[in-house]
Amino acid sequence: MAGGFSTPKKDEQLKASGGQKVKTGQILVRGINTYKVGKNVRGSGTVFSLVCGTVYFTRKKTPHGKVRTFINVMPEKTKK
Repeated sequence: MAGGFSTPKKDEQLKASGGQKVKTGQILVRGINTYKVGKNVRGSGTVFSLVCGTVYFTRKKTPHGKVRTFINVMPEKTKK
């Protein structure tokens, strides 16, 4: 355990869980490749929200048979 490399870094984790309200530009995931970007989300290493809303996850099967987890944001309804 030289240098403490056996423990994961604290900043590389899921920042927002399912059902949580997020703001525009808020970081959802940092440093984890298990979650892919979905609707109203952008980024590769650091995944962030494009709209204010609620976080939800979906799972889809790829043509090669692998199951991927996508992180999405459902936008809030604007009051008119």
